[in-house]
Amino acid sequence: MAARSRFEVESTLTDRYQTTVPETVRRALKLGKRDKIHYTIRQDGEVVLTRAQETTDDPVLGQFLGFLAQDIANNPRQLRSFDKKLVDRINKLVGDKDVDLDQPLSEDDD
Repeated sequence: MAARSRFEVESTLTDRYQTTVPETVRRALKLGKRDKIHYTIRQDGEVVLTRAQETTDDPVLGQFLGFLAQDIANNPRQLRSFDKKLVDRINKLVGDKDVDLDQPLSEDDD
């Protein structure tokens, strides 16, 4: 069995528990700005840092939709339809603007 090579680096935590990922680690994981990091904590206390897999699911949106579904199930009598005045007001504000919800945001909008 071939021995694994081992390379170790350190970084320092700030007062706010933040750190900079060392350049060698960023290169090894092919990390770029805004990429996500995944941590696996093993039973022996060892922590393995890997590049997070890209997902199209928004965890915050998923939690919010779950909350809404639960609230609707618990309080079905609270549901109300939009009245015509509100629909007309929304249409007046939006006008005939087409919105592509799948279009990526510009860097200014992130």
